[in-house]
Amino acid sequence: MTAKKVHVEVLGTGADALQSLHAIIEAYTDYKKVAQEEQTKRRDIEAWEKTTIAQVQANRDVLIKYLESSFDERANNFRFLFEKVDQAIAQGDNKQLSLFLHSITELAKSSPFKDFADLTSVRAALDNPQHEWTI
Repeated sequence: MTAKKVHVEVLGTGADALQSLHAIIEAYTDYKKVAQEEQTKRRDIEAWEKTTIAQVQANRDVLIKYLESSFDERANNFRFLFEKVDQAIAQGDNKQLSLFLHSITELAKSSPFKDFADLTSVRAALDNPQHEWTI
């Protein structure tokens, strides 16, 4: 049994090899461009994320401060009105007692959240750094 020699051309002609090399280089170059673009997009997203988180935290701080002030003010108003009720009872002044009890009832009916009913105005107020919150 004799072995037969078969000539096999692996790369083909020189032109085919050059085209293959060019295709590999072009694919690698495209890959590097896409990788750079995606890296830039990731940096943009990270910057947007940081900005958005900072804005949410600032809005949260404003809201918490408003609510704390609002509830403090309500507590002070209730405390004041109940002191007046006690004084009216001590003086036997039913007219004043009725007036203060009515004021307490009206204050209890009102919600510190009533200003937040219109969310668009609240959002605009939160976005406006010049907005002055009155409590």
